[in-house]
Amino acid sequence: MDDLQLGAVIRAIRKRRGLGQLDLARLAGVSHATVSLVERGHCERLSLLTVRRIASALEVRLELLGRWRGGELDRLLSRRHSMLGESFAAFVLAHPGWIVEPEVSFSIYGERGAIDQLAWHSGSAHLLVVELKTALVDINEMLGTLDRKRRLARTIAADLGWRPSVISVWLIVEDTHTNRRHATDHRVLLRTRLPLDGRQLRPFLLRPSLATSGLAFWPNANPRSTRPSRRPNGGRDDAQQAPQGARSSVDSGRREIGNGS
Repeated sequence: MDDLQLGAVIRAIRKRRGLGQLDLARLAGVSHATVSLVERGHCERLSLLTVRRIASALEVRLELLGRWRGGELDRLLSRRHSMLGESFAAFVLAHPGWIVEPEVSFSIYGERGAIDQLAWHSGSAHLLVVELKTALVDINEMLGTLDRKRRLARTIAADLGWRPSVISVWLIVEDTHTNRRHATDHRVLLRTRLPLDGRQLRPFLLRPSLATSGLAFWPNANPRSTRPSRRPNGGRDDAQQAPQGARSSVDSGRREIGNGS
């Protein structure tokens, strides 16, 4: 919806709840004039935080929708996601004994969805659930989705003829400054649910004996990208590096989250 429609929604819900503009202003911690601006559709004069505070006071959830050149934005995002998946799958397949199934859809007792990648190591009967993200947006929703996929993974794998004894879950995130910042903002929650980082990814794939959960930042796989790259581990040599060309966050991204830098 546009700004005028949002203003109409705020006004309608405010009236439905029997509130005046001044009442809403007090609940949101903003001025009376600010509420009036929103209801008249002049959101461009205000910060996003202010608009969200007014909406939140009415229990209205705002979701941003970006539009760019018709359907080209969807194609751009899909391409980035595909390239991220291609890069990570190649990394997994470089380790002996692993096979990868991309985009595994499921429908189990009304629960529907798709797992970005399922990796299987037959020698250890180890199943790896991989979630790929080009952008970190709603951390709580994402972690809830990961938990659901972990819970259903054994049943989903059975349809592929796999009988896992151990299940691991890894979140693979495109390495961008924005994603790093969002991860830092939620470092406590992410570390609790996904305690390992990219430094433990290669050792895990080489010796998949124990269940693991982790988050690894993955380098931009676009060969035409002009972004500068750094050697893994900040330029230090390491026998357990991520793929050549990976940015240091693949190996030390969790360390950054841990120290809040």
